[in-house]
Amino acid sequence: MPIEQRGVDTIPDEERTSGPRDLVSILLGSNLCLGVIIFGWLPPSFGLDWWSSVSSIVAGTVVGTALTAPLALVSLRTGTNLSTSSGAQFGVRGRLVGSVVGLLLALGYTALTVWIGGDVMVGVLGRLFGLEANGLAYAVVYALLAAATVAGAVYGYRVLLAMSRALAIGMTALLVVGVIAYAPHFTTAALPETGGYLLGSFWPTWLLAAVAAGLSGPIAFITLLGDYTRYISPERHSSRTVLHGTWLGLIAGLLVPQLFGTFTAYGARAALDYAGPLVSTSPGWYLVPLLLAASAGSVGNAGLMLYSMGLDLDAILPRASRARATCAVAVVAMLCVFVGHYAWNAQSAMTSFVLLLTAIGTPWAVITLIGFVRCRGVYDPDALQVFNRRSRGGVYWYKAGWNLRATAAWALGAFVGLLAVSLPSYEGPLLSLTGGVDCSFVLSGLVGGIVHLALSPKQTSHGVESGQEPARAESRL
Repeated sequence: MPIEQRGVDTIPDEERTSGPRDLVSILLGSNLCLGVIIFGWLPPSFGLDWWSSVSSIVAGTVVGTALTAPLALVSLRTGTNLSTSSGAQFGVRGRLVGSVVGLLLALGYTALTVWIGGDVMVGVLGRLFGLEANGLAYAVVYALLAAATVAGAVYGYRVLLAMSRALAIGMTALLVVGVIAYAPHFTTAALPETGGYLLGSFWPTWLLAAVAAGLSGPIAFITLLGDYTRYISPERHSSRTVLHGTWLGLIAGLLVPQLFGTFTAYGARAALDYAGPLVSTSPGWYLVPLLLAASAGSVGNAGLMLYSMGLDLDAILPRASRARATCAVAVVAMLCVFVGHYAWNAQSAMTSFVLLLTAIGTPWAVITLIGFVRCRGVYDPDALQVFNRRSRGGVYWYKAGWNLRATAAWALGAFVGLLAVSLPSYEGPLLSLTGGVDCSFVLSGLVGGIVHLALSPKQTSHGVESGQEPARAESRL
């Protein structure tokens, strides 16, 4: 299969041969990995019992999917990825906000997937063959996972889609067998080793779990969905079927692995760490399936994240090819893996990462969706590519390529979100107004959306603010 040559340029309709079923396959297959499974461990590690953990994950995932899924329709109409498409609201240079947010999201999740998958692989190999869990062993395993991940990401969408189809079947079977493996020691009671509720009482801890484990899953896709729907033709597939495919793919692709993580957390008594107890309590007959799940699942998920990172860096640096950009960000992701392994506490690092990026990314998503509703899904795909052609002008040029009003609305929303976030090592000053409950994503999204509506009350059919004079995209930078 040839290497994909497309970067963030507009995909011609004749090349847009995917459909909603492919969207479901890629969202399901790529998420059946330890990098997603481990988020199901967070609620038990916060001191919640089984039913409270399940309800927090389900509630957060459903709410997050309802907010995130409509973004899939943007790239269905534009034929390019979401960060480039956001140029209609932020300007053809201002869309760099989305590129940076997407790059950070994908970077964090890529590193997390390789980190957790590698740790489980080393543990399993230790039980099977006596491999010593030292620095060299971890380095070799991380490097092997990274190499396989880079290969899939460089080859591009078609290879990743084929991989996701296979993983959707294979990983589902491995997880079903895993339920049987950990069922003998399963309990619905809270794990006593956690020392009680993380935030001192039930509801604040439950809401933290709903955001960190449930809502964070769909929010992680705010810049990723367009990577897949840009290959779906709006001429052959309706917006409704694509939206339904996105809902199904996100709900199934997130709840199946995360609830498996929750189940195994109680079955393995994984209160303070997940990877170690998962391996040590596994029956001998499940070690090989667990090794397959850790390796294949990690490559599938990290490959898609790395592919998205390559597109986002390609959007930031138009002269870099997608393949070179993918290799460059892979190096950065591997550095994060080693830092995560040697320097971070897993629970604290994961919680801080998802809450911070949720607070920063939500207002960007809200502003992008407001623009989609206002222009009724009608975009000028050619004008969105001005920055990539190193030109200037067009209907989305605004002021020197930036829509300062939308950018200011996003910045203010993100700032308020950071002031309202509750992390293991930091509590924002606005928490006193919310009773100590982390409502950062709600506040950041509301503030960003309201400010954007106030500053930009009207827009034209292409989503351009009224009064903005379109320029012809003819001059070169």
